[in-house]
Amino acid sequence: MQDTLRDNTYITKNIAVLCANGGDVRHSTDAFSNPFHWFTLDNPRLLTKAAEALRNAGARLCMITAYNTRQLGDPMQQVCYHFECERAIINITVILNGEWPTVPSITPLFANADWHEREMMELYGIAVANQPNPRRLFLDEELDQGLLKNSVPLSVMMNGASSSALWERILSDKGAAS
Repeated sequence: MQDTLRDNTYITKNIAVLCANGGDVRHSTDAFSNPFHWFTLDNPRLLTKAAEALRNAGARLCMITAYNTRQLGDPMQQVCYHFECERAIINITVILNGEWPTVPSITPLFANADWHEREMMELYGIAVANQPNPRRLFLDEELDQGLLKNSVPLSVMMNGASSSALWERILSDKGAAS
């Protein structure tokens, strides 16, 4: 593992410092010894500093993924930023909740973040602070913003389908409706 980190040690240490107050740091490799670094920031405002460190190191933004991680009663969203730098994939995850509901725009640092951020705003209703071009991409203005915000993740549905939890909830809802 140490050999796969040597090219990215400076970058990963700088980002790991941002995770020091409760964030998660993991490193792994795939079957071809390609390094993957996973960082979870405990504060979305630290994203700008992480993105600046990556830009200064010559990283490129590959994709931004937004998704719901809510359990049946606790809605929460996460945004994962996927970067490539010196043959390594660096993933930075930001957790959005009631305390930190907004993520800062990284479009000023990575121009290709514009469409990803606009898609997050449009489909998931994620607030992106200082997004330079907040117009919708493809959904009609008449539709509510954040259509996917209330969707139930497939993993939650699959877990419920393989246990009695889903059926208990259905039966309790059915009993309440009678």
